[in-house]
Amino acid sequence: MGIFSRLKTLVSSNVNDLISKAEKPEKMLNQLIIDMNEQLIESKRAVAIAIADEKKLERERDNQEAQSREWERKAMLAVQAGKDDLAKEALLRKQEYDKAYQEYHKQWSAQKESVDKLKESLRELQDKIEEAQRKKNLLVARAKRAEAQQKIQNTISSVAGNRSAFDAFDRMAAKVDQMEAQADAAKELEDFSSNASLDKRFAELEKSDASTDVMLQELKEKMKALPQQ
Repeated sequence: MGIFSRLKTLVSSNVNDLISKAEKPEKMLNQLIIDMNEQLIESKRAVAIAIADEKKLERERDNQEAQSREWERKAMLAVQAGKDDLAKEALLRKQEYDKAYQEYHKQWSAQKESVDKLKESLRELQDKIEEAQRKKNLLVARAKRAEAQQKIQNTISSVAGNRSAFDAFDRMAAKVDQMEAQADAAKELEDFSSNASLDKRFAELEKSDASTDVMLQELKEKMKALPQQ
């Protein structure tokens, strides 16, 4: 059963150790399953050959048994015909076929036992490959999660270790605060200037009205002093 040694080694290997050493676990595991299936196909061919040999031995054994029965029938015919010498010759031939039958039966029994063991080993290996396939799917999913987590952790570590990036954000925040303060100050000055201008206009208007009233009063006084016509 040396044909199974490599496949058994592949199936029984510690897949977790292989994953830890592999740069791309999914690729490695897929290749491992491919290798297993290729070996399984080769093993099936070997078992098929063994089964064919068993069937051939079985046919030869049955043929020897049939020949033995045939020569026994001929010996009976010779006895019935009163030809004992011919019957003895037929019995000697029957004896030869009986010995051949025993030898073929022995070889067939050994071959059948070997084939039964090969079939059992083949079923066991098929089960192991199916189990390996299930494990592969789980391990690939675990490997992908671990890879994603590692990438996130590396990004966090990279950003945390780069103080210049955080300093740049702080400086930009301070600059924005300053810009907002300047904008607020400019608006306040604009509002102040607008209010001052309005107050000034009203003051000039009030001053203008007062001056006109005085001038009008003076004019009336002057007119009273003039001679009446």
